[in-house]
Amino acid sequence: MIDLAIVIVNYNTRDLLRQCLASVYASQGTFTYAVCVVDNASSDGSAAMVRAEFPQVHLIQSPYNGGYAYANNLGLRLFGFRDQGAAARESGLTPSFALLLNPDTVLPPNALADMLAFMQAHPQAGVAGPKLVLPDGRLDLACRRSFPTPEISFYRMVGLSRLFPRSRRFGRYNMTFVDPDELIEVDSVVGAFMLVRGEAIRQVGLLDESFFMYGEDLDWAKRIKDAGWKVYYNPAVTVQHVKRAASRHSRKAQVEFYRAMLIFYRKHYAAQTPLWLHTLVLTGILLKGGLALVGDVLRRPRPPAHAGPRPLISGGPR
Repeated sequence: MIDLAIVIVNYNTRDLLRQCLASVYASQGTFTYAVCVVDNASSDGSAAMVRAEFPQVHLIQSPYNGGYAYANNLGLRLFGFRDQGAAARESGLTPSFALLLNPDTVLPPNALADMLAFMQAHPQAGVAGPKLVLPDGRLDLACRRSFPTPEISFYRMVGLSRLFPRSRRFGRYNMTFVDPDELIEVDSVVGAFMLVRGEAIRQVGLLDESFFMYGEDLDWAKRIKDAGWKVYYNPAVTVQHVKRAASRHSRKAQVEFYRAMLIFYRKHYAAQTPLWLHTLVLTGILLKGGLALVGDVLRRPRPPAHAGPRPLISGGPR
């Protein structure tokens, strides 16, 4: 059994993926790990690059872009993780930890070893993430977050979180009132670098594929916290993150952001929210997300598990 399973979902970010994989394989430490790249039907030659330059990688080529959660689950299943209820039978075979890693990240040599050491020192931690910085050195605010409750989401949508970032009341969305170098327990870290304890995955299951992109990491963190685990932001490790390399010019991605907010709200908070606030939340999300959300409120249809072409799996240790 390996210590760490790394899953990287790629969509048309070949050159960044190359840099990311090079930094992963330059990692230092005594732990064992394996890498799976899941390519979401890229058209830029990403899969061919991985086969040619990183033959040790487990490569899964999805015949269609099923989204971020769908692709990560392909990789997690390759390493033996299963949906909730099926995982217990495989608990002795799965890695101790799984890492969701974006292809637009670059790791320093000690990042993986230091994050694994942190998890070992904090046995109550189900999830941890490092300090993520953008190429210009600014903090990626998404690397430490509170859950978007109706109250927190309202402060975000009306701009109070931006007007008063140091306020403990209004700045909770990205916890901007906390020193970026302070180790702190949070609600969630971001899926760009999300280190998850294997035992927690076996307890709560895989990512929710109702989310196409955005929100699936928040949902996973909430399910893990609800199961009794803690989530930590660990700024002792710093990782560079280009951010939105595959989606920054996509209008679809902007719609999916608000669609994810809607799914998360309806899944976790709608049943306990008073009608007046429920109406206000839905109106705010729909106004922000645009009319495209109206016909796509709950979930995106996706091909059945055994319909159509199956993902092509290749590579891995020789």
